[in-house]
Amino acid sequence: MAEVVLETKALTKEFKGFTAVSDVNLKVQRGHIHALIGPNGAGKTTCFNLLTKFLTPTSGQILFNGHDITRAKPAQIARLGIIRSFQISAVFPHLTVLENVRIGLQRSMGNSFHFWKSEKSLSVLNDKAMELLVLVDLGKFADTLTVDLPYGRKRALEIATTLGMEPELMLLDEPTQGMGHEDVDRVTQLIKKVSVGRTILMVEHNMNVVAGICDRISVLQRGAVLAEGSYAEVSANPSVMEAYMGSSTAILEGAHA
Repeated sequence: MAEVVLETKALTKEFKGFTAVSDVNLKVQRGHIHALIGPNGAGKTTCFNLLTKFLTPTSGQILFNGHDITRAKPAQIARLGIIRSFQISAVFPHLTVLENVRIGLQRSMGNSFHFWKSEKSLSVLNDKAMELLVLVDLGKFADTLTVDLPYGRKRALEIATTLGMEPELMLLDEPTQGMGHEDVDRVTQLIKKVSVGRTILMVEHNMNVVAGICDRISVLQRGAVLAEGSYAEVSANPSVMEAYMGSSTAILEGAHA
């Protein structure tokens, strides 16, 4: 049986009588790209906020590598290696691309706020920063001010910065949201590339992305897990079709179009 990195047991979050997440049981396997999908209002973002400790569960458990982290603080889980990209990764618009990744590397070394350090002392991180930039196809942009990067490239930079924090589990929140087709394809392939040797849990609306790179998919509806399995399995599930389409017609049949 594959090793489980992240597990939730009956995870529940209530807001003044409204249940946003209801008895969610997830198992994210090491080395997998695991997607959370569902219609708007299904509870995906609330679930992510519970996992990264921006919200406290009403009940239930969260386990990371078998250890209970239900009551841990956000900084504690980040130190354990659970890093949420596109929210807490450092992207400073008026620093260069290289300088942004270097800050991510400082975080992993415990020097997050040593901005007063000399340029010479920080330059020892340049080689590693460049390795990460090359990995995400940003090597030629190293000296570019981040504010001048196209939107899709900024997302690639956020991935590089997150990788600098050496995540064991990367949580990607809508990584292709707001992108044109070309950027979606580039970032999708980038996620696949950096997933080697890592575990990724992602919320994603674009079914082309989900179908193309995810090993396992959990479908949420009204805060509860409606179905789970491969893309082929969940896309053929009548309950999932109903949740998405309001009928028994094929789910998102344009996903491979």
